[in-house]
Amino acid sequence: MPRTREDLERIERANLAPYAQLSADTRGRKFKEAPPEWRTEYQRDRDRVIHSRAFRRLEYKTQVFLNGSGDHFRTRLTHTMEVAGISRNISRALKLNEDLAETIALAHDLGHSPFGHKGETVLNRLMKGHGGFEHNRQSLRIVEVLEEKYPTFHGLNLTWEVREGLMKHYTAYDHPSKRKGFEAKSSSLEAQVANLADEITYYSHDLDDGLDSGLLSEKQLIRHVRLWRHATRTVENEYGKLPDECRRYFIIRCIIDLQVKDVVHTSEELITAAGVQSADDVRLQPRPLVRYSAKRRDLNLELRDFLYKNLYYNPVVNEPHIRARHILEELFNYYMKHHEKIGTLARRRARKDGWPRAICDYMAGMTDRYALMEHQRRFRLGNGAVPAGLEGLTP
Repeated sequence: MPRTREDLERIERANLAPYAQLSADTRGRKFKEAPPEWRTEYQRDRDRVIHSRAFRRLEYKTQVFLNGSGDHFRTRLTHTMEVAGISRNISRALKLNEDLAETIALAHDLGHSPFGHKGETVLNRLMKGHGGFEHNRQSLRIVEVLEEKYPTFHGLNLTWEVREGLMKHYTAYDHPSKRKGFEAKSSSLEAQVANLADEITYYSHDLDDGLDSGLLSEKQLIRHVRLWRHATRTVENEYGKLPDECRRYFIIRCIIDLQVKDVVHTSEELITAAGVQSADDVRLQPRPLVRYSAKRRDLNLELRDFLYKNLYYNPVVNEPHIRARHILEELFNYYMKHHEKIGTLARRRARKDGWPRAICDYMAGMTDRYALMEHQRRFRLGNGAVPAGLEGLTP
């Protein structure tokens, strides 16, 4: 006999920790649907995220280096897949719901604008006085409103627990089903895992891209980053002298492994000490229970400061993003004057949400390359030239 959803729910109940979020205990969806036959509710959510248009567009959105800068640099999509993998690993070790953590990880960057965090900053400034822009909120808006794939509702109609997990700053979230006498302070452990897995992934893999680009060197890292020194010694002691590419790969792999082990052991201790016995007990905790140790947090802050100084603010990375900022500003102002130039769905939403929000939604959904092409269509000079300052950003 094939394994049914009920069978999968029984397996969860038998094997997961009492404080894990069980799919059978979901608070459900905004729009009632018949339950899936062969999948749990969270497995259905995962599939809906993967099949969304917003997920596919992540392939052409910036992680650190502008999309198209190199074949091996990470994009939002590859970063998202790496976060999902680490989320599953940590959840499995802590006996949490892997499907829920993976789904939150897969959806966490759906709302990212083109051109990375610089693009987010620009849209937030342009939307001042109109509700601002923040990519976590936009991810939630995409799955609740903007995706239009189903005949009876807007959005993807994901479960409450996935939507809860898309807001990193929980207190800023308008609780979808707040209950009388229950004032949540934290999100589920699965959401906390996805949040920390995001940090583990982008710092470790940004190191890899920085080395690949030549903007960072191992000598710099050995001199300034204790995490790198420790991992280098570990790899050398185990494998001896390795070729450059292989050595860098194993050092970064070692860093990720050390981070994951620290999170698992620290979180297990904190969960035990808190005495939580249910997913709602977790939500009542004043602080997240999925955390680094104090020592590991200090090491990570050192790595973060190094990356900001030597990679994120390096002119090779930063200047194209600054120029890209002008692209978004000019497009936004253009669309505010020419409403007919945005998509049909966006124009329809403007009747309810206003033109600034509809234009912001439209632009946030753009890939890097589409934003560049659209800017060229609207602003290329009559002789085929590109406006001053934007020459290096043509596709």
